[in-house]
Amino acid sequence: MKQEDAIKIIRILKEYYSDATCSLDFETPYEMVIAVMLSAQCTDERVNKVTPNLFKKYSTPQQINEMPIEELEKIIYPCGFYKNKSKNIKAMTKVLLEKYNGQVPENMEDLMGLPGVGRKSANVVMLEAFNNPQGIAIDTHAKRISNRLGLSKNSLPEKIEQDLLKLLPKEYYKDVNHLLVWHGRKICTARNPNCTECPVKEYCIKKIQ
Repeated sequence: MKQEDAIKIIRILKEYYSDATCSLDFETPYEMVIAVMLSAQCTDERVNKVTPNLFKKYSTPQQINEMPIEELEKIIYPCGFYKNKSKNIKAMTKVLLEKYNGQVPENMEDLMGLPGVGRKSANVVMLEAFNNPQGIAIDTHAKRISNRLGLSKNSLPEKIEQDLLKLLPKEYYKDVNHLLVWHGRKICTARNPNCTECPVKEYCIKKIQ
């Protein structure tokens, strides 16, 4: 795909979804990290129902580090994979306390070094918590839409991200994931996309309907 077409797609989607934002609720970078960790294979809506109960009682890395893991598991149980997520959250808070004085690091390399935080999550934190996007988070929606629109022919998130970074100037990084997620949820769904309502259907290479 030509860069000019990729830019047109993002501009059209930005106009169509003018209020597209991150749907995870958070107040601090620390809360953002935990929310992103909990969102793995879980809806943002469900995460937003769980995190208030967690942060009301355990609002700092120190408090979560000291809380019984059984209590953490009980609170985050609705988010699924609660045992693994609890283990990673506890390990992550320990690293924050021992290595970063309880503060979330503001760079990709250090973020990706935190237990349970991969590149996608680090991209989300850099954008949402620090307003300093370094890349583009590729989740299931971004992957599906990128393939359908011909933005990338790859299936691996890391390679899809690299394709998008080559196509789009940095000024667009902050919008891409939000727009693709909203488009994937509202119109270009996995099983029954509403192609007749799609604002970028002329660029679609899948022609699902």
